[in-house]
This record gives sequence, structure tokens and C-alpha cells, in this order.
Amino acid sequence: MTSSPPPLAALRAFEAAARHQSFTRAGEELGMTQAAVSYQIKVLEDRLGAPLFFRRPRQVTLTETGQRLAPEISRAFAILADAFTEARGIVEGTLTISTMQTFAAHWLVQRLGAFQLQNPSLAVRLDPSADLVDFSRDSVDVAIRSGNGKWPGLKAHLIMKADFTPMLSPELAERHGGVNSPEDLLRLPLLDPSDPWWPKWFAKVGINAEEELSRLRGSYYTVQTLEAGAAMAGAGVAILTPAFYKAELASRRLLQPFDLVAEDGRGYWLVYPENRGNSPKIRAFRDWILAEEEASAD
Repeated sequence: MTSSPPPLAALRAFEAAARHQSFTRAGEELGMTQAAVSYQIKVLEDRLGAPLFFRRPRQVTLTETGQRLAPEISRAFAILADAFTEARGIVEGTLTISTMQTFAAHWLVQRLGAFQLQNPSLAVRLDPSADLVDFSRDSVDVAIRSGNGKWPGLKAHLIMKADFTPMLSPELAERHGGVNSPEDLLRLPLLDPSDPWWPKWFAKVGINAEEELSRLRGSYYTVQTLEAGAAMAGAGVAILTPAFYKAELASRRLLQPFDLVAEDGRGYWLVYPENRGNSPKIRAFRDWILAEEEASAD
């Protein structure tokens, strides 16, 4: 078996066929016949000494070897495309961002227009999802993740700390005679008393509230956006990240009764594969979002 790389045409045919799960559609994309695609893949299989596809009537599926090889070949072509684009000095194409819904709704979408004005040839596609993106498999360029910034194989840049503090509607506070001390919060309905942020915040103000919180019942909210909406409707007290609700606090749709905020070491991070850091579109977005957060924090 030779150690020289296989023909580029064979690799390109395999990458397209793996992506489409079809020799015919791969041929349409590449301007080749179905038979030519099949031939190029056979060249690659002969080099490997193993089949890459199970060939069935009107259907092809990747073998285990094909499944291992496909994401690596796709990544290699992406690196080549980025290198060519960088050599031309142009930031263009489509930037796909996987982002948490709360971060997208309360921070990113209000600012993306400025980024696109700076990069008119670059289209942006947002994928608001709580799912952990797999860069080797998903068509995503960068992601916004919540955590400690340590993910193997990924470069991570801190955008902001995920700090938190109680918030409620001014009307709810007024109905209960105001919120003058942290103890007053325990007399009010807490929207999600099982949220691990609550005992951390109470501990920050010197109150051990774990036992009392365990006895409370409330609703469970999977994203801050929903919890904040319930708080603005007067349903109870939410524990939220202040940076996301500056407009709501300024308009008094939400009230932050105490200046004290707590944190648990987590934050919101921009992440992307370590080997994609020189991609012009990733570099443009990275530089912009870090500068934007620094400006908004002032």
C-alpha cells in the first residue's frame, strides 16, 4: 500500500458522496456522472484496502471506515478553502453560529447588524440550540457555550462571566411591601427554587437557604428567556444574568433589588476547533465579538 496521498478528485468525490449519501447527488454537485463518482471512490477504496460505502439498490451508506474518514476529509477541504480565501484577503461565505437561546436573544442578535455591516460579503446563520455541537460532524463554524472554557480540541475565548442575581417585576415587589433584605425573597414565590444558582447567591449574602429552598415548589425553566418572561409577568422571582437584561431593568419591566451578584466560575465562551483559528471568517467574528463585549462592559 503506497504512502502517497490519493488523487484529489477521489477525495472530493468521496466527501460529496458521504455528505449527500448518494453517488448521483454527489455527481450533480461536482459535474460528474454517477459512474465517474463511483470510479473515483473505488480508487480511494483500493488505496485503503477497505470499502467506504455499503452499496445497495438506490442507496449507499457509509461503512465504519467511511464514517471515520468522512469528517476528516470534510475538515481538510474546509482548511484548504479557508487558506485560499485568506490568500485572497477576503472575508466571505457563510458563518454558521451555534448559540444558546438566551445569549442569542438577549445579547447577540441586537449586535449582529454591526458585524454584518463590517463584513458585507459574509452571511451569518444562527442556530439557537442547547445541544452541544460536534464540529467534526455538524456544519457549524463557531459556537457559544456555557461552562468553564475547557473542551478538548477547541479554542475558547471568554465573552462574559455567567454571574447571577435575583430579579422580579416592580409590581410583585410592591404587592408584598417591597424587597428590603435578602430574607424578604424567601417570602415571595421563587420561579425555580431548584436552580443551583439560588443557594449560591444566598450563600454570597451570608444566608444558608438550602433547606428552605428544598421545601419550596415552583416551575422548571430550561432557558433564562422563559424565566425572565415569567418574572416580568409578575409570576415570581427569577435568578438571572444582569448583562442580558439591561434594557428590561432600564425600562423597569424588571427590578434588581440588590447590587450583589454571585458567580460559580462558569461563563459564556466563543469556541471553535483549534485548527480553524486562521479561518478569515472565524478570525473576523472572534475579533469583533471580543471587542464588542469589552465595549459593552465599559
